[in-house]
Amino acid sequence: MLWVKSFHIVFIASWFAGLFYLPRIFVNLAMVPPESVAERERLLLMARKLMRFTTLLAVPAVALGLWLWLGYGIGLGAGNGWMHAKLFVVALILGYHHACGVMLRRFQQGINRRGHVWYRWFNEAPVIMLVAVVLLVVIKPF
Repeated sequence: MLWVKSFHIVFIASWFAGLFYLPRIFVNLAMVPPESVAERERLLLMARKLMRFTTLLAVPAVALGLWLWLGYGIGLGAGNGWMHAKLFVVALILGYHHACGVMLRRFQQGINRRGHVWYRWFNEAPVIMLVAVVLLVVIKPF
């Protein structure tokens, strides 16, 4: 079980590295002047590659988490309300990941309507969600 838990943590950390950086690329994309086609294309290439890599990291992170939960029974049974809260936050994280993909497609299509300040705030969401998950797993408040 410790091997599974260790790799789960590694994949979570790696997945979040992508979720932290991808919106920073969106900040830069939102700031690119319309005449800077080469800069825009370079940032889009970086964002596409990062999104693909981040998605590849999310799959084993989720699979290993499911293995810990269902295979080893971590969080099952009475007195494990923290796991329900954690799973809710994980669903939010998956939604955030999906939203990043939608935003990337909008940038590729040239239909982004948000400014760089919005993306700076959007970039803070994964930090809050990661803190919530860590506190729920370590403290197990309910």
